[in-house]
Amino acid sequence: MAELLPGLSELRLPPMHLVRQRFADDAVVDIAAAVRAELRRPEIAARLRPGLRVAIAVGSRGIANLALIVRTLVTGLRERGAEPFIVAAMGSHGGATADGQRAVLARCGVDEASVGCPIRSRMDAVVVGTVVRQGESYRTAPVDDPAALSVYMDRHAWEDADLVIPVARVKPHTGFRGRIESGIGKMLCIGLGKHVGCTRLHREGYGGFAELIPAAAAAVLATGRIACALAVVENAYERTALVEMVAPERILDREPALLDRARALMPRLLLDAIDVLVVEEIGKDISGTGMDPNITGRGELGRPQAFTGPDIGRIVALGLSAATKGNATGVGMADVVTRRLAAQVDAVATATNVLTSGSLAGGKLPIAIDGDEAAIMAAASCVPGVAPRDARIVRIRSTLHLSEIAVSQNLLDAARGHPDFSVVGPFKGWLESAARSDG
Repeated sequence: MAELLPGLSELRLPPMHLVRQRFADDAVVDIAAAVRAELRRPEIAARLRPGLRVAIAVGSRGIANLALIVRTLVTGLRERGAEPFIVAAMGSHGGATADGQRAVLARCGVDEASVGCPIRSRMDAVVVGTVVRQGESYRTAPVDDPAALSVYMDRHAWEDADLVIPVARVKPHTGFRGRIESGIGKMLCIGLGKHVGCTRLHREGYGGFAELIPAAAAAVLATGRIACALAVVENAYERTALVEMVAPERILDREPALLDRARALMPRLLLDAIDVLVVEEIGKDISGTGMDPNITGRGELGRPQAFTGPDIGRIVALGLSAATKGNATGVGMADVVTRRLAAQVDAVATATNVLTSGSLAGGKLPIAIDGDEAAIMAAASCVPGVAPRDARIVRIRSTLHLSEIAVSQNLLDAARGHPDFSVVGPFKGWLESAARSDG
């Protein structure tokens, strides 16, 4: 262990225990069969005619079974005589470069070998529609309206394809609440909008996204270039709970119900109060904000609306995920980090992301302490009115992995009294993770 700072060496942390949280485990048994069945639906199959060039839009999130889903979609399109290819639909992710976005797709398991079709990655985008603010809402507008906001689409998708099919995971957003949050609509106008389109819409701020995203998505849909969308919903164990092809005219009406389903299946911390939350890994592959405010209750704009999770005093982030490649967006929501995490930060990738989103607080680096245990001690020592030994501490792998967590001794009674908790045994050390069996 690293040498402790003055004042920390005499402190002690409470014993920790592994506990398992139980969530609903609805899951699709045969994912490929489910995708094929969706493609056979008459209202979907009728749109996929022989000879059509189809751009499949794939984003940067680590969706479960993504390569299988995309490969099955590619095969199904080819069986119908279409000519599919992949485009990166991830705004400014991947350092806002074509090669960077291709690499992000590869880290998500999507490359030409795994899905069986070409991948075309570029950052160029073209204006395909416009929206204008009208009071607290937005509406589509003529291109020559001087107050209009341009809505963009990836140039490959626009010029090299006849139709586009976005593959999007639907889930609650980390920064705003609305009928449509993260999912199809957002991918249509922000993911496919590349860096220029993503940046332009983010300048409006999350406060307007509940109205802006549906309006901008409607502008894209009005082009007639969206064949359908493949929506994915996951459960708390990162298993595919639903795959559904949605016809373009139904996207804006259907997505709210899919969002409700996703919200009901989300993992959560089944405790009332936590003094120190220790997060082993944060990263863009885990959440758009590194760690999900829907779990921590802490976002740049404060506590998320309708948040029902525990009150959390301090947050410690121990490291960045390998897949985030140094993008530390969201690190500013922690109170303490390790020097190891600080050394992992790619300043350019992080700055690109936070400047694009306008979420500057998410890029600020908290105090960095040498060593995991010392960082946790530092956070525990700053909980008002509580000795570190008495702090209620919870340790998680990430905000995406909550089926098995470590809790301090003083939370065991709460765990034993909860019908969806089961105690596994002692947690054998802050660096011990081999015993974990997430789901």
